[in-house]
Amino acid sequence: MTVDPVRQRILEGTFACVARRGLARTTVEDAAREAGVARATVYRHFPGGKEQLLSDVIAWETARFFHRLAVAVEGTGDFTGLLEEGLRYAHRAVADHTVLQQVLRTEPGRLLPTLTIESNRIRQQIRAFLVPHLLAEPRLRPGLSAEEASEYVSRMLLSWIEAPGRWDLDDPQQVAQLVRTVFLAGVLVAG
Repeated sequence: MTVDPVRQRILEGTFACVARRGLARTTVEDAAREAGVARATVYRHFPGGKEQLLSDVIAWETARFFHRLAVAVEGTGDFTGLLEEGLRYAHRAVADHTVLQQVLRTEPGRLLPTLTIESNRIRQQIRAFLVPHLLAEPRLRPGLSAEEASEYVSRMLLSWIEAPGRWDLDDPQQVAQLVRTVFLAGVLVAG
């Protein structure tokens, strides 16, 4: 897939503006200035104006986040280890994402609706990543398809990344226990 370099520059510039000013205070003019393009160029790429620009920059950064996650877990041995490493990485990455944490603290009402809308696309990306691993998993429960299992696991991952409850997702032993007893209990045959 070819990435339009001007669109990419606008997204990067908008992200930098959001990092400095927040979602509400970032304007199309700010994004254009940061990207080194005319305001009309921003509207040509984002005809929905500021709302589309901000929504697309959130989707863009979310996709980048999950790409970094996929790279981080690449080469992890088995499916269980992949989930453990992925959950630990994602939890740390969310906690350490300065811009995300800033916006969650100051403007959750602007960010959360977009993330809710994006959750379907995010879940599809996670499922697409998991299906090949589940197809290769010899312990997949009989009668359960890799697609069904990936749907369940993707929902679990998304729900636990930011809200781990009583589990310490920085503790590898607790993550291993969570993955085995909650994530995989209904997906894999015990073995």
